[in-house]
Amino acid sequence: YFDGCALLIAADCTAYACGSFHADFIRGRVTLIGCPKLDRADYAEKLTAILTENDVRSVTLTRMEVPCCGGLEHAAKTALQKSGKFLPWQVVTLSTDGRILDESL
Repeated sequence: YFDGCALLIAADCTAYACGSFHADFIRGRVTLIGCPKLDRADYAEKLTAILTENDVRSVTLTRMEVPCCGGLEHAAKTALQKSGKFLPWQVVTLSTDGRILDESL
């Protein structure tokens, strides 16, 4: 399922904050959604397995400007490092009113 995909890792609240989220981010990507504040999952472990076992082309992470979303970004960075792969990746930070605040590579 993940082989050859452009992967989107999205904080669950990003789609609610940004009305054009589907068109701007989901279209053309395989999407994983989570919330480190509400979930008790080890995202880094799961993401590492996905990246290691599949031929993912790129990773985009969408997060909110709130501190709890930092956990999702940290998990994605950890997974990329542990996978040993060098993939194009981007972090898009959204404001609580849905504006793009930062697009980091």
